[in-house]
Amino acid sequence: MAKISVRDLDVHGKRVLVRVDFNVPTEEVDGQQRITDDTRIVESLPTIKLLREKGAKVILMAHFGRPKGKPTPKYSLQPVAVRLAELIGYPVAFATDCIGEPAKGVVDSLQPGDVALLENVRFYSEEEANDADFAKKLAANGDVYVNDAFGAAHRAHASTAGVAAYLPVAAMGLLMEKELKYLVDELANPARPFVVILGGSKVSSKITVIKSLMEKADTILIGGAMAYTFYLAQGLPVGKSMVEADKVELANEILALAKQKGIKFLLPVDSVETQDSFPFKANLPTQVSALNSVSEGWAGVDVGPETVKQYVAEIATAGTVLWNGPVGVFEVPAFATGTKEVGEAVANSKAKSIVGGGDSVTAVKQFGLADKMTFISTGGGASLELLEGRELPGVAALTNQ
Repeated sequence: MAKISVRDLDVHGKRVLVRVDFNVPTEEVDGQQRITDDTRIVESLPTIKLLREKGAKVILMAHFGRPKGKPTPKYSLQPVAVRLAELIGYPVAFATDCIGEPAKGVVDSLQPGDVALLENVRFYSEEEANDADFAKKLAANGDVYVNDAFGAAHRAHASTAGVAAYLPVAAMGLLMEKELKYLVDELANPARPFVVILGGSKVSSKITVIKSLMEKADTILIGGAMAYTFYLAQGLPVGKSMVEADKVELANEILALAKQKGIKFLLPVDSVETQDSFPFKANLPTQVSALNSVSEGWAGVDVGPETVKQYVAEIATAGTVLWNGPVGVFEVPAFATGTKEVGEAVANSKAKSIVGGGDSVTAVKQFGLADKMTFISTGGGASLELLEGRELPGVAALTNQ
């Protein structure tokens, strides 16, 4: 991606306004919000460390939760400032507002190498509206802009896109750079065979991704509930499985396109099925379906053992694997085997392994496979849009090299 990187900047003594993704999961303990997973904070540390080493005054801004455009104590970023200070071993100044005097006071007090975090930008409705005046007020906090919030880069908001127009330079942070390297540059000319694993519940949400990846993939492995819409399209029994009956034509179009392009497009040949219907409960009777069918009155909830065998064999031949979406209802232990075994095959393959954001990341972490993957994206929606071939507003706004 021909955009300026934070590496290219001379920032000594300058106020560097950095958009980060600190939208972390929390739980309430004794009336206080407690962070349950600090992955997104940890992912921002390399950029923060680099800027501090270069003598920048580091001013961080982020959104947190959905406060609906007004100050909401529950969605204050203060606990994040505390956790960030622990992680970097250095004080983090916290501004009780992201614009105006509270922000200015904190920013003006910074010395080179200092770090400040501004209050939640979504406490203003102007943030999501990408309001120009609000973007200008945010820009007043910095001399240079860096966007390291890949997870929010698909949104044209004031802090992700608008602010770039009011500062002389807008650069990508190290996390943004890494995401674009793997999801764009590496996939432009992947090591072959290029095997794509696509799961999830809906064909409709993945249609653009499937069509886009058909231009590059050698093999596409389908799992999750969307497999049963393809079953339906071929006249195969689906029982009570989740299907999109109105997307049968779309499924047939994809199957025809795969044939036309000579792509190996594999659907599950068997399923683990249960007599429950969505949302599925644990401790229910399960059985493996007959080949290419789901039993009457049962619902498919995971790929079956024969499918796992086929998919593992395909993954073993790959030069590059892209995985987006679990192949079963992995949140329920009895329906998690397929996703776990497919994940292990990816982790143990010699291929370059790229995990698109969202539920596949959750699954990879759940099964302890994260450190065996080449790259795991931090952005669900953003990674999907990139894989669809769309330009992200937060990237488009950055300064070209």
